[in-house]
Amino acid sequence: MYRTRTCGELRLSDLDETVILAGWVQKNRKMGGMTFIDIRDRYGITQLVFNQEINATLCEQAGKIGREWVVQVTGVVQERYNKNGHIPTGEIEIIVSELKILNMSEVPPFTIEDETDGGDDIRMKYRYLDLRRNVVRSNLELRHKMAFETRRFLDDRGFLEVETPVLIGSTPEGARDFIVPSRMNPGEFYALPQSPQLFKQLLMVSGFDRYFQIAKCFRDEDLRADRQPEFTQIDCEMSFVEQEDVLQLFESLTKHLFKTIKGLDIPDFPRMTYAEAMKRYGSDKPDTRFGIELVEIKDLTLGKGFEVFDSAEYVGAICAGSCASYTRKQLDELTDFVKRPQIGAKGLVYVRCDMDGSFKSSVDKFYSSEDLKCWAKRCYAKHGDLLLILCGETERTQKQLCELRLEMGNRLELRNKNKYNCLWVTDFPLLEKDEALNRFFAKHHPFTSPKPEDIALLDTDPGAVRADAYDMVINGVEIGGGSIRIHDSKLQQKMFQVLGFTEEKAQLQFGFLMNAFRYGAPPHGGLAFGLDRFVSLFAGLDSIRDCIAFPKNNSGRDVMIDAPSAIEQEQLDELNLQISHA
Repeated sequence: MYRTRTCGELRLSDLDETVILAGWVQKNRKMGGMTFIDIRDRYGITQLVFNQEINATLCEQAGKIGREWVVQVTGVVQERYNKNGHIPTGEIEIIVSELKILNMSEVPPFTIEDETDGGDDIRMKYRYLDLRRNVVRSNLELRHKMAFETRRFLDDRGFLEVETPVLIGSTPEGARDFIVPSRMNPGEFYALPQSPQLFKQLLMVSGFDRYFQIAKCFRDEDLRADRQPEFTQIDCEMSFVEQEDVLQLFESLTKHLFKTIKGLDIPDFPRMTYAEAMKRYGSDKPDTRFGIELVEIKDLTLGKGFEVFDSAEYVGAICAGSCASYTRKQLDELTDFVKRPQIGAKGLVYVRCDMDGSFKSSVDKFYSSEDLKCWAKRCYAKHGDLLLILCGETERTQKQLCELRLEMGNRLELRNKNKYNCLWVTDFPLLEKDEALNRFFAKHHPFTSPKPEDIALLDTDPGAVRADAYDMVINGVEIGGGSIRIHDSKLQQKMFQVLGFTEEKAQLQFGFLMNAFRYGAPPHGGLAFGLDRFVSLFAGLDSIRDCIAFPKNNSGRDVMIDAPSAIEQEQLDELNLQISHA
């Protein structure tokens, strides 16, 4: 028997018990004739005591043990003289009578502690060591609890967990697929699923009226803090439901997770349309933990000779409270921020609402104090506030103002990670038009149902059609979303026509789904939550990487196993592939 107890469970109630512990050496320190070792496993840390007066040989052996060695000890639980209130086992220690070295360790490349000296790159290279750290391990424990509670909640409500295929056909209409060549079918390829969308709809046709899956998904996209090439979804679908049924159930799931995992009671989620979210926040995933809403002032800026505003489709402002004292350097920093390529604004106009009631602006040459006062009134600005103004094409400028709003929220420390504001965003546009290609694309996916009252607009004004779609947003993060699906084959064919599919192309890519609809498809809808994002939100992380056991870096590489990598020519030959080195 390697151990009778773990390193995190012993307490004063266990005094005088003889125990066997096994784990890794966290620290080794010698004090006079005593050697103290902290032994660690997944469950915690326990202090071991080796006394030279009791067993000099054993004490000498203990003194030679290094960090991260794997050891087994037998000893008696005793009350600790100098108690450590920072750890659960801090009131006890083990007086060791037997020591066995199970494995030695080289000196690790970084300290295995919460505050490590290892940078991101080195920790990713030695991820198996990084996972020993409490802060990383606790994220994976949190992930386990959330997945477990999700399964329990959905099982109690009649959902069946069904696994769907990982090798599927490519669907070029979405994000880029990861492609897998087929050895047995030369010249043909599988794709890894971006989601189980088509299969879960087929399950609804099959009569499995409540499906879920904690599904691995893959998208060959450029990476960022909240995106990995492979990720995990809590994927769900329901039959005989309308939008309200879906929102109510999965709002309840979210409240359940907050209550069971974090002990928080979350109020009912507000609803906000896409149009309202864009108008007020410049984003379809607004962070509502703080105010600073967008205000359109185009009508107040016209006719004063400032061509930049006069020629703009949209002029919008945000009011930063108590920021009129910002220095020229601070204002230049904000100007540089909005000019970054990721944001793309050409400049920034400001108005100081000084404490004495006067107004100072970067466009004083064109606008009087009375004009600026009208702007301030429209924005509900008070003495001491600062207006920040951008202009341009409407949606683009709203998104730029959103980024500026979030930056000010950070600067003013208004985005508290321990505060959670949840909401549903609804009524998304069904389609978005690519002007260069002069065609429409599905904003969600081609199987999203238009709102019933907008179906007629598919013939006359497709760009105005609203989708029966919805997103859950928490603290400015899109946790997940979904839609009511098209279940009528004629409406699905109409949707494909609007998207520019020929009948042959639609049949080639999605014929199996359309054929299935001919055999009695029920009304159905669903959604998918991003488990990685959900866990990172609960853990207060800025990136999803630390809640994934073995993540990729920002270049999509696994630096620990050095993947992706070249493969042998024999494998390429078997797959009938040729690699060009041009």
